[in-house]
Amino acid sequence: MSIGLLTLHLLLPGCASLKEKRSRIKPVLARLHREFNISSAEIERQDMWQEAVLACAMISNDHDYTQRALQAVKDFLPKHWPDLEILDYRIELL
Repeated sequence: MSIGLLTLHLLLPGCASLKEKRSRIKPVLARLHREFNISSAEIERQDMWQEAVLACAMISNDHDYTQRALQAVKDFLPKHWPDLEILDYRIELL
């Protein structure tokens, strides 16, 4: 069994309120769940308008598959949301 966690530190330039930030992050989380069947949530920096930290979790029976799938999630974001900038990311496997 393999458990994978992808942590993404995002920059949301131009956000002027927490309401606007939420309106930009919520569709991202929903689309990641729909496209990759993963669990995702905003885990840190909830009170900062222009930054967000998202976590994506996946369980599978193969370490290599989990690694590739989480890398695909990381690569998916800039292609579909060019207005979001990935400042940092980390993939952890258990």
